[in-house]
Amino acid sequence: MPAYKTIVHRKKGERFEVANRLQGESLVRKSLLRSFEGKEQIRLVPDLNVVKLGGHGILDYGKEVVLPLVEEVGELSREHKILVVTGGGVRVRHILDLGLDLGMPTGVLAELAGKISEQNAIMMSLLLSRWNGMRIHTADLLELPMLFHMGVLPVTHGTPPYGLYEQPAEIGAIPPNRTDTGAFLAAEVLGAKNLVLVKNVDGLFTANPFLHKDAERIPDITASELLDMNLDDMVLEKKVVEMLRYAKNVHEVKIVNGHEPGNVRKVLSGGVSGTIIRAR
Repeated sequence: MPAYKTIVHRKKGERFEVANRLQGESLVRKSLLRSFEGKEQIRLVPDLNVVKLGGHGILDYGKEVVLPLVEEVGELSREHKILVVTGGGVRVRHILDLGLDLGMPTGVLAELAGKISEQNAIMMSLLLSRWNGMRIHTADLLELPMLFHMGVLPVTHGTPPYGLYEQPAEIGAIPPNRTDTGAFLAAEVLGAKNLVLVKNVDGLFTANPFLHKDAERIPDITASELLDMNLDDMVLEKKVVEMLRYAKNVHEVKIVNGHEPGNVRKVLSGGVSGTIIRAR
């Protein structure tokens, strides 16, 4: 006899139900949610390395920075499973400035900004074509096991597909879920072993090191400790740090300087470079 069966008899005014453990629940009761805490989830690509190449910190610098990094990531893809995720950069800032000036809603700004990181993904996939680089869409993430079996080096854009349904920002109107967040969410759903944010600084600092020469690098910190510092500026999106506390698969985020050759290789080989932000 099956564990659950459809209820076919009901009294007038009762809802139609299919018997299950969530029957009649609103899905917000805390004790119900806790009953599912700790359940093991499938890790679709447990040996995956998500490498996010920032637009503002990497791609906007042109061939002097980008091409050596392309060579490094391409060669690493012969040894490691890598998903390359691209940021937006200067053109995102331009479209956001125009949109903000015209009073566009946050969701519209998110739609506009997403187009830029898509363009960067196309260019990066072409630069990585020698290593079987292939541009994929966010809807293709579940195809990664097959694509890796075929020897593909997948490249996708980092903007998460919230689009018009982007969350309101805590401060201002700039979309809070941008390309760092998209890379984090991709790593989480795929069960990746590494999430590496490639920037133009040596890690996370107590202040913007380009503006404050006395800023100190933070080599290792937990997400809660970082949030408690309430920094005015960070090299990554605050949303990533907030979600890291509750992630099921991603337990740390690594920030490395992509302007120094070898840093990505060092991290994927188990070494330390830049900053590690830990879930706890």
